[in-house]
Amino acid sequence: MKTTSTIHITNKYQSREQDFRNGAIVYQVLVDRFVQSVNLEGKKDLYTYPKVLKSWNDMPMPGHFMNDVKYWSHELEYFGGDLKSLATKLDYLKTLNIDVLYLNPIFESLSNHKYDATDYLKISTEYGTFEDLESLSNELHQMNMKIILDGVFNHMGVGSTLFQDALNPNSHYRDWFYFGDQYPKGVRLWADVNSLPELNLENPAVKDFLYKKEDSVIRSYLKAGVDGWRLDVAFDLGYQVLRELTDYAHLEKEGSLIVGETWNYPKEWLGVMDGVMNFTLREIIFNSIKGDFSPKRTNHLLNYMVSDSGIDGLLKSWNVLDNHDTDRINHRLPSFEDQMLAQVMQFTFPGSPNLYYGTELGMEGGNDPLNRAPMRWDLNNEDNKILKWTKSLIDLHQNERAIKVGDYLAIESEGLIAFERYTDQVSDTILVFINPTNEDVSDIVLVPDSSLMNYSKFKTILGEHVKVEMLAGLLKIRLPKKSFTILKPLTEAKESYTPYKRV
Repeated sequence: MKTTSTIHITNKYQSREQDFRNGAIVYQVLVDRFVQSVNLEGKKDLYTYPKVLKSWNDMPMPGHFMNDVKYWSHELEYFGGDLKSLATKLDYLKTLNIDVLYLNPIFESLSNHKYDATDYLKISTEYGTFEDLESLSNELHQMNMKIILDGVFNHMGVGSTLFQDALNPNSHYRDWFYFGDQYPKGVRLWADVNSLPELNLENPAVKDFLYKKEDSVIRSYLKAGVDGWRLDVAFDLGYQVLRELTDYAHLEKEGSLIVGETWNYPKEWLGVMDGVMNFTLREIIFNSIKGDFSPKRTNHLLNYMVSDSGIDGLLKSWNVLDNHDTDRINHRLPSFEDQMLAQVMQFTFPGSPNLYYGTELGMEGGNDPLNRAPMRWDLNNEDNKILKWTKSLIDLHQNERAIKVGDYLAIESEGLIAFERYTDQVSDTILVFINPTNEDVSDIVLVPDSSLMNYSKFKTILGEHVKVEMLAGLLKIRLPKKSFTILKPLTEAKESYTPYKRV
């Protein structure tokens, strides 16, 4: 509920606004698939066997397992993007009005996805150099954007020098991994993937190497200008390691972001990291749009998650609908109407909306590797309705203070997904109503906000222009099937009088 301490609230919202981690628009990029290198001819010797260089117009397809290298063939297919080529499209990102560029792993490794690091402190040669990363970071900062890297610290690639050394029973690095006869392959593997031996995170030397020492992996990249880390399979790292890692990252760079991939309920993970990738929200959204959850149940689940997990952690969490591990939203929700409703929830619920490259252009694709096609720059045109729609959502999120950094208030409704976002200023207040059903819905809902005045008028800032009536905290609304409306109270005096003059 809203507090009566205006000074306290003002400071709270101002503080949130000054922290880039709250309500940021995050844009995710696979470096190899975003922009093809202008120097591709000069790089072709980097894609020799077992790697393969594909044409930019090819579609990634499932491959076969290669016993000699312990990889699937589609993991070794490259399309020729790099950090320098990515930097040529920063104006595009600025035009979209994003806040944060998030890169999938760029560590030296054999695969195209780079979740199999062979050397954490080197940039994979296909992508460029450490200097290229520093240059990219500097350019982004000059354009008032941040950069987040993907950290894969639960496991390394089978080809890493550390692991290859550890194969010797007398190696100094032997206890950096888990060797033993109890494992079918003689070593503990992440998800039993042959190419991914797990690191022994209980070993103090491993902790020193990854995040504790000043020249550790985490801290070295933060020193070089990176603004934070998205942690791969953060649930595998566990609460204690995540708490330590986050503390050391903040020690190195105050205000840096540590956000984790946790396919779990957020609450406890928000106690050990700044934010999570909010897959719980994702599943609630999809179940709601498909009709598996009633609007009433969705309202209850959303409100429970906010009140139980805490809004400050959720504001820094990433609201994800699709990414490199999932089918694209166009594939999951073929109906554009359904996509719109899902994205309205993604962009108005507390958090940082995560845009997977090409989603804003309507790119399609099922699960890996179909969801990792090269960027369709040919779809970037004025006639692309999905691009126009996405820009309208981004503008809404960036321009409405309550949506970006505001608190959450549940609205009681039987037939509509409904909630309010608010700050200390009643003029910032936003009401969100969504009808995911196949029937028109009329409802009289309770809006438990004492600052919304009787007979208030509202303007529609996005969605259906509907007539609403406000009487004693009850709002009467009719919303067509598969539609939404986002409303804002009119608080200014029409001539000389407004009941909002002292709230």
